[in-house]
Amino acid sequence: MGRPRNFSREEVLEKAMPLFWKRGFADTGLQDLEKATGVNKSGLYTEFKNKEDLFLAALRHYNETRKGRDLLSVEPLGWGNIERFLKFKLARKDGMKGCFAVNSMRETELLPAEAQDIMTESRANLKRLFLKNIAAEKTKTPPEALTEILSTFFSGICIEQNLNAEKNQARKVEDFVRFLRAQ
Repeated sequence: MGRPRNFSREEVLEKAMPLFWKRGFADTGLQDLEKATGVNKSGLYTEFKNKEDLFLAALRHYNETRKGRDLLSVEPLGWGNIERFLKFKLARKDGMKGCFAVNSMRETELLPAEAQDIMTESRANLKRLFLKNIAAEKTKTPPEALTEILSTFFSGICIEQNLNAEKNQARKVEDFVRFLRAQ
């Protein structure tokens, strides 16, 4: 009989996620993960097959647990929800910049194939929420077109946040939502 685990899977994911988020998949080594999680290699390999499996689990965990998307379901649906969502994503108090999933898109070629499926599904879910809010506004421009524009803006502002450009980001969100309202 083996020794009992001294860690929870969720704790490991919460500690590994910021490392992948900041440094990316390729630049995060097993020693880094051991140090960040406090779990040795054999413990990590007992829970996860390899670094790829840990990354995929962290990405899924992020999509399942991160707050913000609930803001897009508040009644009444509309521009207010979108603006609150965008500002919430930019006003992180934990020191993380942007969005883990968006940041990970930069490494698509290096990631396990399943990571792209997770990111694609997450993106599709976010777009559905954007579309519901935009459709509630009865826009002149087709809501699907505005959803694509909003999705691209979201990715761009998340990546830009990594440049420490936080001073202007709230204003950019306000200006962008003002543009959307005019459509």
